[in-house]
Amino acid sequence: MNYFEAIILAIIEGLTEFLPVSSTGHMAITSALMGIGKDDFVKLFEVAIQLGAILAVVVIYWKKFFNFSDWKFYLKLIIAVIPALVFGFLLNDFIDNTLGNPIFISAVLLIGGIILLLVDKWFKNATIDSEKEITNATALKIGFFQVLAIAFPGLSRSAATILGGMSQKLTKSAAAEFSFFLAVPTMCAATGYKILKGYHLLNTENIKLLLVGNIVAFIVAIIAIKSFIGFLTKHGFKVFGWYRIALGIIILALFLSGYHIDIN
Repeated sequence: MNYFEAIILAIIEGLTEFLPVSSTGHMAITSALMGIGKDDFVKLFEVAIQLGAILAVVVIYWKKFFNFSDWKFYLKLIIAVIPALVFGFLLNDFIDNTLGNPIFISAVLLIGGIILLLVDKWFKNATIDSEKEITNATALKIGFFQVLAIAFPGLSRSAATILGGMSQKLTKSAAAEFSFFLAVPTMCAATGYKILKGYHLLNTENIKLLLVGNIVAFIVAIIAIKSFIGFLTKHGFKVFGWYRIALGIIILALFLSGYHIDIN
C-alpha cells in the first residue's frame, strides 16, 4: 500500500462509516478498482483508521462525552455495546466466512437498500427526541439491532442502529446521534482487538501510513457527520436506499466480470 491508496481508503472510511451505506461494501469496491492487495497490513489498516472516525464523533460531541457527571449516558453506551461484544465473539468464524463472499455482501446491500426505501413509511409518530429520554431497556434493544450488522456484513452498523432507534420511537436525528455515540465503544473495541492481534505489523513505514489514514478519516468524518443529520431529517432514507441498491449491483457486476474482490 502506498500513501495515495491509504488516503483514498481513508476518505472512503470517513465518508461511509456513519452513513447507512456500508463501509465494508465501499472498501471492497475501492480495493477492487484500485487493485489493492489485501495483505495483513491492509486488513489492519482498514480497521485501524476507524480510530480517526471515532475521534471525529468525540470531538463533535465533546460536551456529551466529557460530562462526567452524566453517568447515565455512559451506562447506556455500556448496556448497548454488550450484545455486539458477545455476538461478535460468538459469530467470529461465520463473519470471517461471509466477509469473503461478494455475492453475500451484494445481497445484503440490495436487501438493505429496499428496506431503506420503505423505512420512512414504517416508523412514524416518533416521541423520543434526545439521548436523555432513552431508557436502559431501549439502549439494549438498539444494541441488539447492532448485532444484525455483525451477522450480516454489508448491512451497515449505522443503518442497523439508526433503524433500531427509530423502531423504539426515536426521531431520525435522535436515532442518528445515538448511533454515533454507540459507534465509539463498538469501534474502539474492534479496532483495539485488531491492533492487538497485528501489532507485529507496525513498522515505521506502516505507522506513518496509519497516521496519515487516521488524520484523513478524522477530517472527512467530521464533514460527513455534520452533514448527515440535516440531510436525513430533510430527505429521509430513500437516497441511501437507491444508493445501496446501485452499489450492490456494481459489486456483483465486478465479481461476475472477473474482478478479484477480497473483502476479508
